[in-house]
Amino acid sequence: MKKAILATKVGMTQIFDENGSLIPVTVLQAGPCVVTQIKTEENDGYKAVQVGFADKKERIVNKDKSGKKEVVHRHGVNKAMKGHFDKAGVSGKRYVREFKFENSEEYALGNEIKADIFAVGDKVDTSAISKGKGFQGAIKRHGQHRGPMTHGSKFHRHQGSNGACSSPSRVFKGKGMPGHMGCVRVTVQNLEIVRVDADKNLLLVKGAVPGPKKALVTIKETVKVEA
Repeated sequence: MKKAILATKVGMTQIFDENGSLIPVTVLQAGPCVVTQIKTEENDGYKAVQVGFADKKERIVNKDKSGKKEVVHRHGVNKAMKGHFDKAGVSGKRYVREFKFENSEEYALGNEIKADIFAVGDKVDTSAISKGKGFQGAIKRHGQHRGPMTHGSKFHRHQGSNGACSSPSRVFKGKGMPGHMGCVRVTVQNLEIVRVDADKNLLLVKGAVPGPKKALVTIKETVKVEA
């Protein structure tokens, strides 16, 4: 992997190509990201580039007249992370992630990674936390069929039998059951970039990208190789 960036999901729209064909696209606010740490085999045992994305306020502590400390920005950057960012010479960031670049030695602290690292026609893999659906039944969660709705049946949208009584006398692991649906990490592979706006750091990706609006999205060059 040589190219990757962090982005936030803006939403979906549609554009027309030069042939007049309509293309559904997902708009992503990609970067700018800054390099906050360079990991090497000598110090860390592996090569990687740590990047930060989206500015975050510092945690400011003031004292009132009684001498008690009052935290102004309770969810700001704490003192440990502030020292980490100061060492790299960058402002506090909300998101920090690592990328194992093959050319990690070419990066330096404070370098910016912008949307223009990708070009039109590039194939990428996008990863994000999917939308949470709450507690759902087995029909919606796993696509199971419902039971008969008439003739005295008491089995409609219920899951049904879970297993035999005597053999194997248990429920197998992994059986589809009602439960919490969504809110898991999802990766959609081999999506095509159809437009790059370097001035506004926008990427338009063909198709759907997982996650709700404003979700953090990781964009990497695809691992699939076309034959």
